[in-house]
Amino acid sequence: MKLSQFKFKLPEEKIAQYPSDYDPETGIYHRDECKLMVVHKKTGEIEHRQFKNILEYFDEKDVFVFNDTKVFPARLWGNKEKTGARIEVFLLRELSADLRLWDVLVDPARKIRIGNKLYFGPDDAMVAEVIDNTTSRGRTLRFLYDGPHEEFKESLYALGEAPLPRTDITRETEEEDIERYQTIFAANEGAVVAPAAGLHFSRELMKRMEIKGIEPAYLTLHSGMGFCQDIDVEDLTKHKTTSEQMSVDKKVCEIVNKAKAENHKICAIGTTTMRALETAVSTDGNLKEFEGWTNRFIFPPYQFGVANAMVSNFQQPLSTLLMVVAAFGGYDLIMHAYEVALEMDYKFGCYGDAMLIID
Repeated sequence: MKLSQFKFKLPEEKIAQYPSDYDPETGIYHRDECKLMVVHKKTGEIEHRQFKNILEYFDEKDVFVFNDTKVFPARLWGNKEKTGARIEVFLLRELSADLRLWDVLVDPARKIRIGNKLYFGPDDAMVAEVIDNTTSRGRTLRFLYDGPHEEFKESLYALGEAPLPRTDITRETEEEDIERYQTIFAANEGAVVAPAAGLHFSRELMKRMEIKGIEPAYLTLHSGMGFCQDIDVEDLTKHKTTSEQMSVDKKVCEIVNKAKAENHKICAIGTTTMRALETAVSTDGNLKEFEGWTNRFIFPPYQFGVANAMVSNFQQPLSTLLMVVAAFGGYDLIMHAYEVALEMDYKFGCYGDAMLIID
């Protein structure tokens, strides 16, 4: 497959700026009332439903596998010492709790050099020093804070805002986004990108899952900024993705392997969940415990080992996320489904509508 095969025209107005079922007048939205396109792999049939209808395609003892990563308020705005230049600082990961070291992205990068200090918050409440240049845009910051670590994290996060991806959201971030851009089952902090397919699950829908006997299983993959990086090679076999931390514990393995042995459906909720499953699957087709990092890059053709159903939002052209979806659903069928989505006014991006792919 070539990069150019995943190019299509996506008008800006098709990219959701708010959750697709959000009412701006009341501020209320129902997570499970967005549009749902159902794509049947075997027949090529396409149905148009609401997300709350998803359970109609599953039976008792089927399994939904979720990514329970928790997004933290990673985007900060600071000012450079002396010049006062406004700098966007995007927290990626904590490198050392004791030393208060963080791996970050800065913009504009050309204005920041080793030794520069940045000031954040009212009355410059937080100060950080640049101690390393790690990439063309990346830096390592040491925050100058003497209190306990938990107090430091609380103070740091109080200065941040929801890390909405600029590839999707062009409006200003709002205070409510910290709740909107988080799944209701988020548990393990570490992501700067929300697992968007999981955003559609409401408490009511989860309760209906329980009543129907559909079992949830949770793994963790801390989504980073790798999906935002442009692919700069036409030959996809030469593309390298950034590594992301993940964890698959004994419980999720037991749930998934039992369902697989009994021929029940296993539905991966989102591309990050699918990548984690494919990282942790063993040669015998069973899921195994895993603790570490993955740079698994999935594109067509690809033989999947665990899930036989998948939920995904509608992805940007040329994105690695679209490639995962096309690999699972079949390139021709998925690209056709995307044409239908544009015609039927489905919304794209992290706040957009959803697609269910089943046999």
